[in-house]
Amino acid sequence: MSAAPQLPDILSPEFAADPYPAYAVMREKEPLIWHEATKSYIVSRYEDVERIFKDMRSEFTTDNYNWQVEPVHGKTILQLSGREHAVRRALVAPAFRGRDLQEKFLPVIERNSRELIDTFRASGSADIVSDYATRFPVNVIADMLGLDKADHARFHGWYTAVIAFLGNLSGDPEVTAAGERTRVEFAEYMIPIIQERRENLGDDLLSTLCAAEVDGVRMSDEDIKAFCSLLLAAGGETTDKAIASILANLLTHPEQLAAVREDRSLIPAAFAETLRYTPPVHMIMRQSAVDVEVSGGTIPAGATVTCLIGAANRDERRFREPDRFDIFRDDLTTTSAFSAAADHLAFALGRHFCVGALLAKAEVEIGMNQLLDAMPDLRLADGFDPVEEGVFTRGPQSLPVRFTPVTSAGA
Repeated sequence: MSAAPQLPDILSPEFAADPYPAYAVMREKEPLIWHEATKSYIVSRYEDVERIFKDMRSEFTTDNYNWQVEPVHGKTILQLSGREHAVRRALVAPAFRGRDLQEKFLPVIERNSRELIDTFRASGSADIVSDYATRFPVNVIADMLGLDKADHARFHGWYTAVIAFLGNLSGDPEVTAAGERTRVEFAEYMIPIIQERRENLGDDLLSTLCAAEVDGVRMSDEDIKAFCSLLLAAGGETTDKAIASILANLLTHPEQLAAVREDRSLIPAAFAETLRYTPPVHMIMRQSAVDVEVSGGTIPAGATVTCLIGAANRDERRFREPDRFDIFRDDLTTTSAFSAAADHLAFALGRHFCVGALLAKAEVEIGMNQLLDAMPDLRLADGFDPVEEGVFTRGPQSLPVRFTPVTSAGA
């Protein structure tokens, strides 16, 4: 292990502009790096990141979330372990799979996507990021929770501040303060709504969380508030960037876009490959419980470990031609891509696999189908080349497109 002085620092503008060449050098020559600024060990190979995500019993924990997440969300399910984690996950998970997702929330997703597309379908042009992707998942979550979508701007401001806090690797005090203010403001907004909803249960997700009980355990007002905060930030930011990225990837690979347009059953494969090739979250931290041997050296007990998802997902030891976007690749299994057995690492793995993965899949499938229906000749604006931005989370900040206007939603 070394400090790898020849590599651009993960906090540098050079790295932010294009981290993938640095990822390749890390995997090959410096698979374990001590990073002084973040006081963490950086791990970049697929086999090591996979192992860290899967082993949450003896070698690695989520104790890092006590300082990384709790200041903005309060104590969340991410920090729990053992039976406490299992019970809390059992309280929230049913709303994100099975009958609840199919019967209660798919219509919510379809309606919110259609409403946004209706604002630009007749115009012949749109910016997929600002007109659709940044609004769609937040509107869906607000609707699912039974919150007022008129507060969209507040929700978006809160989750933007939270994501900035989580990605504040350089320790900017203003970013830290803004994130901590969000916890106070969101609690002032949500707690009265939660208390009122307990008295008047409805058919929304917030009511489901208020009424949920497993083995005699129910969620407190603070538990529910923290989960809603986490849902808005994680569900908003990641799905926002995933939708923008899948379209950017397809638009820059027109033959694959044509295939998806012709055969919509390829959308899950395109989404899975996007999660591998350009994941919305590029790094997730864990904490070592004991000394652990990994590629390149030893991580000491009690250390923070930065797992580079963006690097691991392009590991040539795991994927053939990893720097090539290919929705037809046979070394990425679409059927398991949205479960804890996924080949890619974008949703983490194991017991802390993203509880909202199937919700994200539903949003992307519905959104892509509706966008392709509304814009059958969708193409990038003349001269525009999509550019990813971000270090902690990453995706296109703008995606202007052109298309022949469609005046009605049709069937």
